[in-house]
Amino acid sequence: MIQGNRSWVFPSKPVIMGAAAVGGPFEAEGALANDFDILHGDIWLGQESFEKAEQKFLEHACDTAMAKAGIKKADIQFFLSGDLMNQIISSSFTARWLGAPFLGLYGACSSSMESLALGAQLIDSGSAQIVLAATSSHNAAAEKQYRYPTEYGSQKPPTAQWTVTGAGAAVLTGAGGGPRVTGATIGRVVDMGISDPFNMGEAMAPAAVDTIEAHFRDFQRKPDDYDLIATGDLGWVGYRIAADLLKEHGFAIQADRFTDCGILIYRNDQPVFAGGSGCACSATVTYGHFLKRMLRGELRRILIVATGALLSPLSYQQKESIPCIAHAVVIEMI
Repeated sequence: MIQGNRSWVFPSKPVIMGAAAVGGPFEAEGALANDFDILHGDIWLGQESFEKAEQKFLEHACDTAMAKAGIKKADIQFFLSGDLMNQIISSSFTARWLGAPFLGLYGACSSSMESLALGAQLIDSGSAQIVLAATSSHNAAAEKQYRYPTEYGSQKPPTAQWTVTGAGAAVLTGAGGGPRVTGATIGRVVDMGISDPFNMGEAMAPAAVDTIEAHFRDFQRKPDDYDLIATGDLGWVGYRIAADLLKEHGFAIQADRFTDCGILIYRNDQPVFAGGSGCACSATVTYGHFLKRMLRGELRRILIVATGALLSPLSYQQKESIPCIAHAVVIEMI
């Protein structure tokens, strides 16, 4: 059901019956290690390439989420997923393994909440009863495609971010107990002319702010209506810009209610520059850390605002700026 100008409200309140967060060895050393379902000791997972390894991370997340929901592959009516690889091959090859009807998405790092919002819409509209929403990223695969292979040893500025190796998945159903998806605000493309791929936080912050403000308008809510508002992967640079912009626009959010997944996932002494990024950043923090806090009764209503930079190696080579987007989803314990 449409809510305001850019939002949906889901009267049936689709349930997250099972969710999973899978990470690699660097994530195992991070601040949220205890909130992952699976942590692998290497980034290869016995595969011949980083891209094939990423597919395995995504398969493991999907398999674990389905097991926690008590369902099988054959029960999935729609699989919604996206990633950072060319032609979203991690998602499409996982869909081959899953065997379910597949809707491939591309929102860069916003894909986690894009898939969850669209999955909730399918459930709420009566178009499906069981949907699997997922996404993944891999540090080495992303470095090879978007920047330079790690082996090149290229130097990065402090504004750069570390792509999370891992995957997150959630099974949505129309009935049952657990956290519920009650609303969503769909982002629009915002481009402030930033062209530096080593400063994604600055590029994505305005898109996050645009979506958050639209969400407050559409739902006629204010920051205090949420126990927590979390952006996807702005890192420290983008997070500070977003906080300042929100304050300037009359939406000052208390520090204990406003955070960023890219800040939370790693320890301060890990060499991650400005923080974490990648599709798996918001997915693993949400489906691991935040949902566990909700199940413990620590959080009642949260707003997850996943951010994405919609560039490609080709657009960068053609000296294009970086268009960005952010999708927000409301998750509640009712």
